[in-house]
Amino acid sequence: MANITVIGGNGAAAEDTDAVHTELKHPLGTRAVNGGDEYIYLQGVASTVAGDWVTFDEAHLTTRAVANGKGRVAVAMAAVVASSYGWYQIYGKNTVAKALTGFADDAQIYLTATAGSIDDAVVAGDFVVGAMGRSAVSGGVITAELNYPIVHDSAI
Repeated sequence: MANITVIGGNGAAAEDTDAVHTELKHPLGTRAVNGGDEYIYLQGVASTVAGDWVTFDEAHLTTRAVANGKGRVAVAMAAVVASSYGWYQIYGKNTVAKALTGFADDAQIYLTATAGSIDDAVVAGDFVVGAMGRSAVSGGVITAELNYPIVHDSAI
């Protein structure tokens, strides 16, 4: 995975985006960058795998994204499960984002009933603002363009 620079950090210690910590290594909500990509440090939740879409709250706790979800949205860079911490992408191009079968190139992104996955099927209230599919699904993943995504569970 990509090597990142923690924003506000001393930059002396490099860290990979797929690092998973069993102890808190950075304050929750810490940001990190690699080129034009941006990541946020969050607490994990059970069953999370790399590529899962999550929503997260003001306390930086994640929930695997599902239909009717609300909040800021990110993509897990590793299996950041319950009682662990890690990096989630919030800006830039992500090439491990999970998607359901049939997702089309350049499609809009919607939450689904399948935890952690997205689809391009239009579902009222589940449109992810600030995210766009940039490839068709292949092997259960897509390339997604992220621009600080958020979902409201309401009509837009």
